[in-house]
Amino acid sequence: MNLTRRALLGAGAASALHAAAGNFKPGFATAKESAEAIRRKKISARELLNATFQRIDLYNPRLNAIILEFREQATARASQADAALDKGKSWGPLHGVPVTIKEAFAYKDSPSTWGQERFKNLPSVRTAVAVERLESAGAIVIGKTNIPVGLADLQSYNPIYGTTNNPWDLARTPGGSTGGGAAAVAAGLGSLTLGSDMGGSIRVPAHFCGIYGHKPTLNLVSHAGHVPGPWNGGPPITFDLAVAGPLARSAADLDFAMRVLGGPAGAEASAWSWHMPPPRHMRLSDFRIGYMMEDTTAPVSAELAQLHENLITQLGRTGAALTRGWPVGIDPAAEWRTFQYLFQSAALRNISEEELAPLRKRFETDPGDLGAAVAVNPHSRWVAETRRQLNSRSLWQQYFRSHDVFLLPTAFSVAFPHDHGTPVENRRVETSNGKQSMDVMGYWAAFANLSGLPATVAPIGKTPLGLPGGIQIVAPMWEDGTSIEFAALLADLVGGFSAPPGYGS
Repeated sequence: MNLTRRALLGAGAASALHAAAGNFKPGFATAKESAEAIRRKKISARELLNATFQRIDLYNPRLNAIILEFREQATARASQADAALDKGKSWGPLHGVPVTIKEAFAYKDSPSTWGQERFKNLPSVRTAVAVERLESAGAIVIGKTNIPVGLADLQSYNPIYGTTNNPWDLARTPGGSTGGGAAAVAAGLGSLTLGSDMGGSIRVPAHFCGIYGHKPTLNLVSHAGHVPGPWNGGPPITFDLAVAGPLARSAADLDFAMRVLGGPAGAEASAWSWHMPPPRHMRLSDFRIGYMMEDTTAPVSAELAQLHENLITQLGRTGAALTRGWPVGIDPAAEWRTFQYLFQSAALRNISEEELAPLRKRFETDPGDLGAAVAVNPHSRWVAETRRQLNSRSLWQQYFRSHDVFLLPTAFSVAFPHDHGTPVENRRVETSNGKQSMDVMGYWAAFANLSGLPATVAPIGKTPLGLPGGIQIVAPMWEDGTSIEFAALLADLVGGFSAPPGYGS
């Protein structure tokens, strides 16, 4: 690779920082390690920020993961962080730690386009609540990460910011819709990132990029300011399925971030508070584990299935109780259908009477056409589907009386080559099971979204092609710490995060 003089100087400066900071390596340090290094003055917030931007200069051009940078204000904030520490003052647990945020979140004086050109030059006057919480805990927001148009793809590309590449293979997608964030974290461009997830948008990118991602319990993290276009502080859009949550290079950082992000906001904060419940167990051997790794709707590729099989074998050797099979009462086909209905309902925009007419004909011809159904069905249909959603949650909670976690694939394959072909419904992913529709890539992620349960993705190894794969860990509602702790314990069993080749340390 041909390096510019600027990049070579940046690499040299980073090496000097490594020597000055001893064993602390800025590139792939966790958020906790970075915060501790700053607190102990092994490195200053300004030095860490400079090292991070040097890595961005060196690696982001090939990735296009960070698409907006806030260098001037981040530098000023880092200087303020160092000055505060010199006076013995701490801003919080993330004091001086560089982080990124998904482009979909409002950040004052920057656009949140969701990949739609009409919002390109319309900055927000307010910052999203979840981002404010990161900053209130001392984090330094260094930039925004790429997304697909409307957050509606498991790839990350759009006409404004272009295409994001996977650091493990530039010809492949990092996933979506938090693909830019996952690629940045995996490449060591910031300690952690803030994403969102309505159908796998945190978990699939974490799986594709070999990092950790957490979909919190529904409504645990505020969605206020997660909107397309400028946000002026208006009320949050509430969803049946969507959440905001962190991606990081360690499970400990997920826990670290959730303690900052979680809890009520606005008027709700005057009525109730939240704390992270302790995990149910601290040893793998004590966990009661359910799992289901195959389904005809989205059959898992052979190389990924091998990683799953190895994991189950290793868990069995710990002495943990393992039970294969869906919880009693859970019908995966019915769950998937209810999820699809509610997902499409949430995405439905206001449409004209002229647009409704052909949809009515489609629905009359095929009552099973969900795309038409969500537009023409009465509100009572949505109520009935929501009742099914709540019933699903109840069945899962009953299951967790006798089990602690449930393991599922995150997707049916590892990261696939970029495919921007149209029409979208014709896209296929080549797997050992043949070509599979991209439409069912989010199948395995849907169960936790529908039920509102927390789900953590942890890396569990690599395929023969050297691509990372992860496992999805579902936990009881509100017990986010249980799936996060289980993810942490897996690192000692099958290995945790490892840096993609070619991105240094």
